[in-house]
Amino acid sequence: MALITFTSPLHKDKTVYAIAGSHKQTILQIAKDNHIPIDFSCGEGDCGTCLVRVTSVDAKNRMSGPLTDRERVVLKELGKLTQKDIDKMLVDDIPSEWRLACQMVIRDEDILVAYPSK
Repeated sequence: MALITFTSPLHKDKTVYAIAGSHKQTILQIAKDNHIPIDFSCGEGDCGTCLVRVTSVDAKNRMSGPLTDRERVVLKELGKLTQKDIDKMLVDDIPSEWRLACQMVIRDEDILVAYPSK
């Protein structure tokens, strides 16, 4: 089981348990289930509204699986990643701290998810 701490400048930090290994439970779904106000529009990884910054809480420093194809395109469009960053991640298997909450599926790791507030 993973612990996810959601943090935002305008909201109190909230830590929730997530079932790891479901291969379905995204950060956005966990946030919605726990009444955490992460903004989103499409929920499909196309708009970039649910942009979050994810960091590892433990020493493993993994932060879930690789970026989806949609995330690569949107994060590049948003200026959060360059093609050089993406190429390096693919070769060195390095996770990106910038993710789309609707695309990142939770693994068995404790993470901090920073999201903007309005």
